[in-house]
Amino acid sequence: MGGYRSLLSLFSLCLVLFLGLAFIPVPGVQAWSKEGHVMTCRIAQKLLEPEAAHAVQMLLPDYVDGDLSALCVWPDQIRHWYRYRWTSSLHFIDTPDQACTFDYQRDCHDPHGGKDMCVAGAIQNFTSQLSHYREGTSDRRYNMTEALLFLSHFMGDIHQPMHVGFTSDEGGNSINLRWFRHKSNLHHVWDREIILTAAADYYEKDMDQLQQDIEGNFTDGLWYDDVASWKDCDNIFNCVNKFAAESISLACKWGYEGVEPGETLSDSYFNSRMPVVMKRIAQGGVRLSMILNRAFGHSRGDGVAAT
Repeated sequence: MGGYRSLLSLFSLCLVLFLGLAFIPVPGVQAWSKEGHVMTCRIAQKLLEPEAAHAVQMLLPDYVDGDLSALCVWPDQIRHWYRYRWTSSLHFIDTPDQACTFDYQRDCHDPHGGKDMCVAGAIQNFTSQLSHYREGTSDRRYNMTEALLFLSHFMGDIHQPMHVGFTSDEGGNSINLRWFRHKSNLHHVWDREIILTAAADYYEKDMDQLQQDIEGNFTDGLWYDDVASWKDCDNIFNCVNKFAAESISLACKWGYEGVEPGETLSDSYFNSRMPVVMKRIAQGGVRLSMILNRAFGHSRGDGVAAT
């Protein structure tokens, strides 16, 4: 990954001057919705240990008042800017149609053959950059604020199953259909439609209450017994391979299964897929906290930081 890291280092000085302008919406961006990324980052920040929480606060610009979630959509908002368009292929992974498996060497590259240019490679790289952090003496080759924001965002993306989808349909983007009464596509259904429908149907559009219920499911509820396995991670390469493999498996089992272009998806699809979306948001947040705690903690001997 040396060439990739050099490329990222070259661009790493560009963030701070642009953060204040980065809230201009960019048409056509597909990822977890703003709501999905915000929930992922809020879950993670609540689970940070004191040293990691302090590091995150120090790296965030003053105007967000220590709130990581306020900037978790930034990588989507700048991905088509000329200065940052090199990041566009870092948001997803294209896998062979119907393979329903992820192979890093096979799948993690950009359309021009650039190695490590996918969301799994990006998480490795930015985790490695953050592992160099020392308060007041951080490695000058890297912009640690940029690394934090990209890592936080990409940990959301890799947990969205359709971000590790089939090549020919661009992760469901070209599968046009109807979501209840309006036009959509399969990728957007997983990015946003399921989240917003759940918020409207069960929470009177109160996203805070939806997030509280997601958190309750892993603190003492439905997923409590599974949380330890979510954090089973010996090194960052194995971690991202696990996350991506989970997503393509879920995309095949729950995303693509039974869907035909042009059809209408409604209650049956929503009710069966909503728990999958909510669990992936939870897993993304828990695992992001794990990576940040290890990267910023006193001891990094557990190997989560890439070398």
